[in-house]
Amino acid sequence: MTDWVQVVLLALIQGVTEFLPVSSSAHLILPAQIWGWVDQGLLFDVAVHAGTLCAVLWYFRDTMISLARSILPGGPKDQSELWALVVATVPVVLAGLLFKDVIAVDARAVNVIIVTTLLFGVLLGVADRLSRRGARHIGAVSFRDALLIGLAQVFALIPGASRSGVTITAALFLGYHPAAATRFSFLLSVPVIGTAVVLMLFTMGSGQSSLSGGVALSAFGISAIFAYATIKAFMYWVERIGLMPFVLYRLALGLVLWVWIIQG
Repeated sequence: MTDWVQVVLLALIQGVTEFLPVSSSAHLILPAQIWGWVDQGLLFDVAVHAGTLCAVLWYFRDTMISLARSILPGGPKDQSELWALVVATVPVVLAGLLFKDVIAVDARAVNVIIVTTLLFGVLLGVADRLSRRGARHIGAVSFRDALLIGLAQVFALIPGASRSGVTITAALFLGYHPAAATRFSFLLSVPVIGTAVVLMLFTMGSGQSSLSGGVALSAFGISAIFAYATIKAFMYWVERIGLMPFVLYRLALGLVLWVWIIQG
């Protein structure tokens, strides 16, 4: 029988945390570790990731249309942003294919999540402080910087690191304005999440998930709605509030988990 509380809560967590620099994978793993929740299966993963993908596509629909037109005959000749996204995507796709077994098993331990949550939280805080001293770049990301951001994104394969967190952190260290760093990070999620959904669909066998189509559709809708709201709110807040609240949250979460592990 489907546990609707788990489905709704996990879909909400995916939608909210996918684009925040707090690691969606860690927040999805922790309930299972703490309360012993069963894995909802690949169909659920496909549904919630497809929801977040649709949310970011809709939010950046004008940009997506412009990028699509740039590869069509007679379209805009400037393809620099499109190729920057391609360059930044290649490292994480290759790393994901090479180390998928290690990531799926060894990297999902709570002690790994604690280390990555604290470590990348500190790095995000340092990058945020540096950006406040005067970010140089507000325009498009160069190919060189796209490659460096893409290499940093490989660390996001480890639960607790956060894909948006490491890419925003890398962009800030490279001197980009927080708004430009966040925009590129969110656009970069499109090929990454899209590739993940395709790979999950190819590896999902018939009858592998007990989740019904209606439940999967509900998970998709919840994830999409909350992801869109999160993107919109974060794009508004990042320039006005900064990233320090998320740094403090990561440090608090890591310390709480560390105490929890120590106490057994």
